[in-house]
Amino acid sequence: MRDIFKLLKEGNKPSLLAGIVNTIIAILKGIAFFFTGNVAMFAETLHSLGDAANQFFVFIGSALSRKAPTPQFPNGFGRVVNLVCLGAVIIVAIMSYEAIKEGWHHVMNPTESGGFIINLSVLGIAIILELGVLYKAGKEILHEAGIEKGGLAPLTMGFTNLKKAKPATKLVFMEDLVATAGGILAFIAVLLAHFFNLLVAEGIASIMIGLMMFYVVGRVFLENARGAIGETDEEMLNHIAHIVAMDSDVKDIQQIEVIKEGEFLHVQVTAEVNPSHTLEYIDDIRDRLMKIILNQKGVQDVLISFDEDDGIRTWKGSNETNNIEEFSSKLPE
Repeated sequence: MRDIFKLLKEGNKPSLLAGIVNTIIAILKGIAFFFTGNVAMFAETLHSLGDAANQFFVFIGSALSRKAPTPQFPNGFGRVVNLVCLGAVIIVAIMSYEAIKEGWHHVMNPTESGGFIINLSVLGIAIILELGVLYKAGKEILHEAGIEKGGLAPLTMGFTNLKKAKPATKLVFMEDLVATAGGILAFIAVLLAHFFNLLVAEGIASIMIGLMMFYVVGRVFLENARGAIGETDEEMLNHIAHIVAMDSDVKDIQQIEVIKEGEFLHVQVTAEVNPSHTLEYIDDIRDRLMKIILNQKGVQDVLISFDEDDGIRTWKGSNETNNIEEFSSKLPE
């Protein structure tokens, strides 16, 4: 039990915060829908429920993914977070379908709902809370990308640096971006229905919220399916290849792999060295390279093997210092 709590402390903090906030929001929206019958509020209740369930699952998955490798699972549990995210999108997909179905029913049979002040108050509170979570997730994205900026940067730069974020942080940011946009849509729909008697606006808003949720489902599914299979991190592969090629004792690189599993990277390198070196000297080379590579962001383990230099250049990169500095500046240790 102590080990479980220790792992949970290592879980993704933005997803835990988002799960708690969305649970509170879902309760508020559910109460508002119960008293008003507003279909846009119904869609928003489903949206917040789906987000809350997702984010709690992701928090647990991100914590379990940090479990140390065991003899039975020597490669570790890094892909657990991807598998959990794949399961979590099923919940969002179901909620998306229900939101679209209910919205379409309201468009075909528009009915007036009451509780104008209640709806606006709850949606206003929800939008503010969602923006807070979105800001926190954006700040975490910038931190994971090696960018330390305050102000509006987490909101303006969060989306552009999304690819550099961990799967859990990425999911939270995307879900809360859609949740904030959905809350604003529902807010506008309530105003249109009340002041202009456009009752179908609430149904249209519900359909649009459902479609946005489906967009998140598609993006999250594709990205985590690649992560569950194990994909190459091209940027880090080039970065680490230049680090290895820069070493004065490395004559060539036969093969290099950088596989991304969840939040972690597994590196495998086969380098060519001078065949006249002793085993002790080669072991020193291995220790030196392993220390440098393990200090790179996200690298969990490294396997380095050596072969004698065959005089045929396999690695087509460059050993020039300016290229190495360029990669190092992009990917902080």
